[in-house]
Amino acid sequence: MVTRKDVELAYGRIRPHIVETTVTRSSRLSDRCGVDVMMKLENLQITGSFKERGALNKLLALDGKERRQGVIAASAGNHAQGLACHAKRLGIPTTIVMPRNTPIVKVTSTQYWGAAVILEGENFDEAYEHSLLLAGKEGKVYVHPFEDPLVIAGQGTVAVELINNGLSKDLDAVVVPIGGGGLISGIALYMKSIRPHVKVIGVETADCPSMKRSIEAGSVVTVPGTSRIADGITVKRVGKINLDIVRRYVDEIVTVTDDEIANAILHLLETEKIVVEGAGAAPVAALLNNRAPGLGGKKVVTVVSGGNIDVTLISRIIARGLAFDGRIMQVETRVRDIPGALEAALHVFHETGANILEVFHHHYSGGAPIGEINVSFILETKGKEHIKKIEEMMAARGYSVIRSSLLSQ
Repeated sequence: MVTRKDVELAYGRIRPHIVETTVTRSSRLSDRCGVDVMMKLENLQITGSFKERGALNKLLALDGKERRQGVIAASAGNHAQGLACHAKRLGIPTTIVMPRNTPIVKVTSTQYWGAAVILEGENFDEAYEHSLLLAGKEGKVYVHPFEDPLVIAGQGTVAVELINNGLSKDLDAVVVPIGGGGLISGIALYMKSIRPHVKVIGVETADCPSMKRSIEAGSVVTVPGTSRIADGITVKRVGKINLDIVRRYVDEIVTVTDDEIANAILHLLETEKIVVEGAGAAPVAALLNNRAPGLGGKKVVTVVSGGNIDVTLISRIIARGLAFDGRIMQVETRVRDIPGALEAALHVFHETGANILEVFHHHYSGGAPIGEINVSFILETKGKEHIKKIEEMMAARGYSVIRSSLLSQ
């Protein structure tokens, strides 16, 4: 079991080489959630996430022979970059195994920090198995992203900084994303040893609640699930060490949907001017959607775990967040195939105050009967009540709503 002393020793080791990230209060989130909301901005670390804390603690604990042999890990994300960055500074050879379909931006970002990248396997599990094989064959030290006491202790240094920070030292609760469980394990065990009254709440994706299911089962279980929005916490099998710590120290685990995470990313970008990846936005999503009731008026810290969002997906994530808020919608209707019919339909949206973003005129597709045409509109709207008004106006003017969605799929 990792102890409070292990976390304190880790902080002493890594403190000169990491960023003591900001704790900031969000007035907008506090007003909206009825909670005094603070954010611990781990997206401001050198490589953009908390992962380098645990990786660095592991590296600094290696002896001379182990450093010369080098380290290896399987990762397609933040662990790879955090490990590679600090290993390069320490002169430790690093190999990262990634699945063959890993986005090129993640491969090049890891190579930037000096790691040798091997693409192997169709998914993370296959890449992981290959990395274990190489570790044994080549005598390299394996650095697991979460199932390692030194890594857990390193991640727990987030809690040390929270307790030492003037804004958060008297907090009532801390909300932490859960992937494999390394971050919440370290934070929870340290926080409970110093401030046992502080509530520790974990957040998982609704599609992959591996820690929640493991606690319910009483042992580690594997769950299916995917999430491109929050891939950093879409871990199908948590660590046994992590499960034991979470069972002992974490008060509650809640889940959020991908739509709720997308909306939280949008909120942080739009109102807080912070770029956050899906995993980092999950705690904010939990507060925005009241997934942990009973925090009203309390001082709560959300751990914004990282900011390495895939820029090739960000426009789609923003659209999904807007849709969840009722600020964008798609509606399909049918008009007569005569001059002026489309213009008349457009006038309905003009009357309701909707802004027309795109129009799709399905003249040769859509399945409309002869003499009619299906038309789809993407509209900028003012909320879910406005959308209801648009649909009512369409019905009043004789336009059937064939399909209406908030673009959340």
